[in-house]
Amino acid sequence: MRITQGCFSFLPDLTDEEITVQVEYCLRMGWAVGVEWTHDPHPRNTFWEMWGNPMFDLKDAKGVLMELAECRKAEPEAYIRLNAFDSTRGFETVTMSFIVNRPKVEPVIRMTRQEVDGRSIRYTHEVVR
Repeated sequence: MRITQGCFSFLPDLTDEEITVQVEYCLRMGWAVGVEWTHDPHPRNTFWEMWGNPMFDLKDAKGVLMELAECRKAEPEAYIRLNAFDSTRGFETVTMSFIVNRPKVEPVIRMTRQEVDGRSIRYTHEVVR
């Protein structure tokens, strides 16, 4: 199973050159870029671990790629994503987010649908190892 979260998740994994192009676009737009990682890609797990702080005022994509390389080295079997933040309105809003690293074997998440009282539907998720 392939976890699909964020931009580009239905495409083949991005190469470092393609990641660089996306980071350069983010920087041209004036967005700060942050690196996050997790071993739990459950759809409701929106709070991943931050790898350092978002990189505000960065002008060169190499800085982001250096942080990404360090995160990949420390957490090679983790999901790693880049988030771009737009702070032009005075608060940080995630404008773009995409996965840049995946474990060799991805977990299977099974969703079960159950009809309950009245016309309500309950969904449960289970990670199958």
